[in-house]
Amino acid sequence: MGSQDIPLSKPDLSPLETELVLEVMRNERLAMGPMTEEFESLVARYVGARHAVAVNSGTSGLFCVLKALGIGPGDEVITTPFSFIASTNVILHVGATPVFVDIEPVSLNMDPGLIERAITERTRAILAVETFGNPTHMDLYAEIARRHGLAMVEDCCEALGGACGGKKAGTFGSAGVFGFYPNKQVATGEGGMIVTDDDEIANTCRSLRNQGRGADAAGKQAWLRHERLGYNFRISELQAAVGVGQMRRIDELIERRRRVATAYINRLSGMSEFVLPTVDPETEMSWFVFVPRLGVAFSREERDELINGLRIHDIGAADYFPCIHEMPFIRALFGSSPPSFPIAESISGRTVALPFHGGITDKEVELVAQTLEVLLGRQEFGRR
Repeated sequence: MGSQDIPLSKPDLSPLETELVLEVMRNERLAMGPMTEEFESLVARYVGARHAVAVNSGTSGLFCVLKALGIGPGDEVITTPFSFIASTNVILHVGATPVFVDIEPVSLNMDPGLIERAITERTRAILAVETFGNPTHMDLYAEIARRHGLAMVEDCCEALGGACGGKKAGTFGSAGVFGFYPNKQVATGEGGMIVTDDDEIANTCRSLRNQGRGADAAGKQAWLRHERLGYNFRISELQAAVGVGQMRRIDELIERRRRVATAYINRLSGMSEFVLPTVDPETEMSWFVFVPRLGVAFSREERDELINGLRIHDIGAADYFPCIHEMPFIRALFGSSPPSFPIAESISGRTVALPFHGGITDKEVELVAQTLEVLLGRQEFGRR
């Protein structure tokens, strides 16, 4: 986070998490123990899933789900170009090919009207991302997947606590995966959670995360019995303890972030330079970050100048997200004919992620807004 007076993000921790970590230290069980089991149980119950499988990151969770679905070389997976790179990396890691679909400009999620035309005989799955914690269209993606006999994998790493049409994020597809990086709604430092109603997916993911171990006669994983090529994707008991504390406070954590988002919207609504986040009435947003964007008159260079200005004034800011298909190693996959996704590219060049976490005060929101006003007034932004 650096030495900024108002950092871009920070975890929302309490004495409860500290006490639970100390409990693990006193018990001296540091891996795959009762805290992991409780963390899994709390997440499964919260979202309404039959199974929850804790792993060491959201990326590992997505990878395990794709492996459990048997997706690999020769297969295509439809996904978004406007996301954190992990949602595409996992497709490449299993040997499949990402097929990008442009986003729609309100939810910033994939445009449902473009997905079906991207489906080919090689398509095996839709990997849908809830951008910035917005589950809008997840029901539509799931219906498209059902209609075409595809798996739907829900990258809900940014969306714990969100809902669409009353249905919780993480429960729309074959499986969903949450992430617990320090800037997330629930933070464990590193960590992820696979949620699913599918017994086979859950059991395969449990095996994959734990060196491919199989089950003994009692249904417990046998320490030295390995049924498949596996990985060390286990979460530690220390991380799980933090997760247990966070899940016991989940409603408070979600509400604190909603309060900050509302404060930003109220304060910035009079600034015509910005397009503010908009949430569909049928959607319950779980605020992961707060990312307004400059209007279409602004250039990427002007956006970058604004971000640098905020940082100079000790206010955290970032360009969430650079388009994935414009990353050099992704672009190289397409050779001399790189694809273009004009809506994602336009929006990506104008986003400004502002400081956001549950502890931001109204005074800090005011300081951020005043600094934006000064910076925008100092330059002829958008009119050069």
